[in-house]
Amino acid sequence: MIQLNVVNETNRLKAVVLGTAQNNGPTPTPAACYDPSSLMHVKAGTYPLELQMLEEINALEDVFKRYNVTVFRPHIIPNCNQIFVRDVAFVIDDKIIKSNILPDRENEFSAMSYILDQIDSTKIIELPETCHIEGGDVILFNDYLFVGVYTGSDYSDFITARTNQKAIDALKSLFPHKILKTFELKKSNTEPEENALHLDCCFQPIGKGKALIHKAGFLNPLDCQFLENLFGKENLFQASKTEMASMNCNVFSISEDIVVSEKNFTRLNQWLRLQGFIVEEVAYSEISKQGGLFRCSTMPLIRT
Repeated sequence: MIQLNVVNETNRLKAVVLGTAQNNGPTPTPAACYDPSSLMHVKAGTYPLELQMLEEINALEDVFKRYNVTVFRPHIIPNCNQIFVRDVAFVIDDKIIKSNILPDRENEFSAMSYILDQIDSTKIIELPETCHIEGGDVILFNDYLFVGVYTGSDYSDFITARTNQKAIDALKSLFPHKILKTFELKKSNTEPEENALHLDCCFQPIGKGKALIHKAGFLNPLDCQFLENLFGKENLFQASKTEMASMNCNVFSISEDIVVSEKNFTRLNQWLRLQGFIVEEVAYSEISKQGGLFRCSTMPLIRT
């Protein structure tokens, strides 16, 4: 049996679900794009090819195996983009929560059935249909549960709005011992630099008391102030709009001092090394064209 245990983003990773780019399906039409980055690359004719994405995601698996991490992969669904497993489900403490994601992506959860079969069924939580949430909006920081949300009256106009108030209320009742803090995120269906698709696109703790942030991704300046007070301004890497859109905040921690980052993130990687992190650089720029990076394509099951 798999004993789920995830209380933060930085404890030593022992087991993870990693997405797959195999049998990824054709390049989507503009109308079928779920995020502004994909839309931009479809229109420009630069949408990534399956072979390129396979190479990138397999290179990430190689890094995990070097650190003796158990890696699970979902079953292959023909002609289906299964890269971003964090959208599909996420672990808080010893429970796995099934996301209520875009209806077209429902099959992606069943592709993990062999993994779910190894988990105590009482620890698998399915939220009511009216609760919309994706794992990229949920960040664990020990006693804190940080959740990105959009509660504007125009919620239904944004395909980029993925987490609603009803999901927040459900998490509060499931995890009453957590300090739940919500963050209203900026949304755009068409402009990558104006859209924080998930909380982990504009904020992430990375270990050693440090975090990455893009302040303009938050609608409420007081939320940025809260994070500056919590971490200390000097411990925050401030990502620019361009860096946020190319997913600089969406790195992935293997432990308190080991971070997987994209090899082209020159400024960030230099900063990380100056802070004493071991930086595992992986080419992931093709996958990033779909508006997600390392955190989006991984779902930790066990951190110790």
